[in-house]
Amino acid sequence: MHPFAPIVSRHLVVGSGIAGLQFALLAAEQGDVRVVTKKESFESNTNYAQGGIAAVLSPMDDFELHVNDTLIAGDGLCSEDVVRGMVNAAPRLIDRLLEYGVKFSRDKQGEGYAMGREGGHSRNRILHAADLTGHELERALLETCRNHPRIVLDENHVGLDLIKGADLPDTGLDPDRVAGCWVLDRQTLTRTPYLADVITLATGGCGKVYAYTSNPDIATGDGMAMAYRAGAVLANLEFVQFHPTCLYHAEAKSFLISEAVRGEGAHLINGRGERFMPRYDQRHELAPRDVVARSIDSEMKLTGDPCVYLDLRHLDRVFVEDRFPNLTKTCTKFGIDMAGEPVPVVPAAHYMCGGVRIDPHGRTSLDGLLAIGEVACSGVHGANRLASNSLLEAVYFAEVASQSAKDISDDVTAATLSGGINVIGVDGTEAGAEVMILEHDWDVVRRVMWDYVGIVRSRNRLDIALERLRNIRKTVEAVYRSVLPSPDLVELRNIALNAELIVICARDRRESRGLHYTLDHPHKLPDPSSDTLVCRQSDLHAMDLPGDHSA
Repeated sequence: MHPFAPIVSRHLVVGSGIAGLQFALLAAEQGDVRVVTKKESFESNTNYAQGGIAAVLSPMDDFELHVNDTLIAGDGLCSEDVVRGMVNAAPRLIDRLLEYGVKFSRDKQGEGYAMGREGGHSRNRILHAADLTGHELERALLETCRNHPRIVLDENHVGLDLIKGADLPDTGLDPDRVAGCWVLDRQTLTRTPYLADVITLATGGCGKVYAYTSNPDIATGDGMAMAYRAGAVLANLEFVQFHPTCLYHAEAKSFLISEAVRGEGAHLINGRGERFMPRYDQRHELAPRDVVARSIDSEMKLTGDPCVYLDLRHLDRVFVEDRFPNLTKTCTKFGIDMAGEPVPVVPAAHYMCGGVRIDPHGRTSLDGLLAIGEVACSGVHGANRLASNSLLEAVYFAEVASQSAKDISDDVTAATLSGGINVIGVDGTEAGAEVMILEHDWDVVRRVMWDYVGIVRSRNRLDIALERLRNIRKTVEAVYRSVLPSPDLVELRNIALNAELIVICARDRRESRGLHYTLDHPHKLPDPSSDTLVCRQSDLHAMDLPGDHSA
């Protein structure tokens, strides 16, 4: 044990996407807020969200329709009460975003907002800022946070592990209560304990577990991994949403072609120029993402082609270029005329519908720990997220969790913890691991997940993946315990763990539902009510790793 001088605040928020920033602004009404984010504050999954945010604002729409669309997409695993609460709150949440300075696109008359439509929606209800909605939301919220006197943002800081009462023996805290987080400065490689009354995970998803993803490099599932290691319950990790249409080009790094393109009338065609979605689903290109992604996967296997194509040639060029200026510009950079020729696309890992299990108030199974946004399994998305519900869920649970934070007792205070503490279990004293080893294992994890735990699965594929992933994780954990951590090692440790947990959850779900399709069990079970749970302190999935008692 060694004494460390902690950084103490009323609130600690890990992550700076829309969920974390919205929570920080609301929590600042209660006291000071420290936001730690692993790169620049602007870098988040929110920033890459092109489509928009779903909300019932038109007299031609209806709350019940939005609820029903969400439940249908979720394929029997949504919590209807939670969905209803979110949908009903949407107009108020949008008004707050407007107060922060968010600028949504207006209709041609300038009298109202331009409402788009995406797969699975029965009405036009998607607010957008051209085709850079996430960028606009992040801009406005980040600017508001930077100007707030009670909010401090620590950029280039990555969470390592949660700190619990058991790690603070001199404070008298409940051993299982979460009281903070070990944080690594990515530039100086120094570790610091951050302590707070309330710790909120808003770290996003883990798309980088897969070889092909629409997510930025930061999406390594740090929050899910930290929560699992601390003993929190995680749920439904088998439900990985693959976005159907990422740009297929050797020089394009995971560039997403927004679902809004299909919402505006684009067709999916194969290499022979045939429109194929009518053969798979009566909703054609506007079917939910899981249906479209599986249809594309099936079409590629049927034809042997490496990709399919989005065809906008039947749409007006001026409309396409005006509606999708960023997409048009990016495609042009890669030599593709988006309005004049088919755009090559493939599915790619996009969004985690599972995560740290939370109750309707944003509380995890661990006292003192909240989770919001993509890191959390809230009951909104069920087995498949409805397009453009993610940003709405983020701001909704940021509000809900900020209310829960008021009820969390203030038994961790600056007076108790500001004078230096004894911290148990500080790992690593030697020089860091070789870069070549890290890069090799990183590539193997992502390739194994893509090849064996993708859109279509089988028990045999999952068993092969589990064996390979466990061998890598054993090696990574051994290295982590002996060396000083680096950002690359931290992220490899987390993607290896998250990959293994996804496989374990996928093996446990012996049916095909939503985003999880397995050749061994191609049909749904009659009872859709059960979640797939995994927790380190349970004995459901025994492992041979030191200190591990379960998956």
